[in-house]
Amino acid sequence: MNIRSVLDKEKLNHSKFLDRHRNLRIILKQEKKDYVLENQTLDEPHALLKDAHGAWLKHVDDSLDISCLMLASMVHDLQRDLEDYTAFDMIEHLKEMFGKQARTKRFDIVRSLHAMQMEENRNLSTHVLKMKSYMGQLKRLGSPYPHDLATDIILKSLPKSYNAFIMNYDMNGWERPIFELHVMLKTTKKNIPSKTP
Repeated sequence: MNIRSVLDKEKLNHSKFLDRHRNLRIILKQEKKDYVLENQTLDEPHALLKDAHGAWLKHVDDSLDISCLMLASMVHDLQRDLEDYTAFDMIEHLKEMFGKQARTKRFDIVRSLHAMQMEENRNLSTHVLKMKSYMGQLKRLGSPYPHDLATDIILKSLPKSYNAFIMNYDMNGWERPIFELHVMLKTTKKNIPSKTP
């Protein structure tokens, strides 16, 4: 399967950079070339240092391959602006160019996450999984929530019927991964008497 075909569906234009960047990283991770976007190509080492020179040549070749892939998946005006860049410099320039887009998306996600409030008798799993999804998106945008803050935000979003559980959780000083917290909440939900609105 040629995973690179993911980039052929739609050319990178002046929108949706974040989605394209994520797809590019997935492709490069699969090809074990993602280091090219993380590290700038260094100056050529002395030819007598065979190992260092071989690693440098591989980096240069991989960078050329990735920069061509990136250029081929862009609209023409972006190609013209970036055609002389290395893969590392190209992605850094694109991040800077589309940084406002990432900032706006991050703000929207944080606002949605903090506004979430589960109503009584609503589906707990749907609620927690949606919150986890928002936190995953923030992590991919480079702004992960620390575990204890993520836990606090989830607990804060629960209705009053979970107050005893929250107090017990805090008093015992539990530090559980989100999936374990989710399981504990589902067990608690079974013991909360249902109230018909």
